[in-house]
Amino acid sequence: MKPVFHASVEDAEAAFYDAFNRCDLEALMALWSEGDEVVCIHPGGARLVGLHAIREAWKQLFESGLRLRLRVHHGVFHSSPMLAVRSVLQHVVVEGEDGIPPPIIATNVYVRGPFGWRIAMHHASPSPENTSGYQDDTPRIVH
Repeated sequence: MKPVFHASVEDAEAAFYDAFNRCDLEALMALWSEGDEVVCIHPGGARLVGLHAIREAWKQLFESGLRLRLRVHHGVFHSSPMLAVRSVLQHVVVEGEDGIPPPIIATNVYVRGPFGWRIAMHHASPSPENTSGYQDDTPRIVH
């Protein structure tokens, strides 16, 4: 799949979560920065370094049959012309299950290059049971 040019970080991040929700491995991998310096950490998982390791982990997740849907909010953003860091809460819904577990805290790092904005790092971690500090749904932008 030919990578799509993403002129903004917001477009790249929306494409990332859309590909995740559709279990589209090729679309998801097309969003990653090229090179061996990319890193992905799934909740409770090991640090995956390089495109091959990241691809294999996402492939296993998508082929597991577990249907997850993510809803992202409470963003805190920092950006410069070439680098963007976005910290968000991901509410994960498992198809066929009742109830919503505590959110996952995710940090996505994007780099800007000749092919637009690409993911350099995705790190997701479980949040504490008490998420009372996350009531404000207004995105925060840190300059």
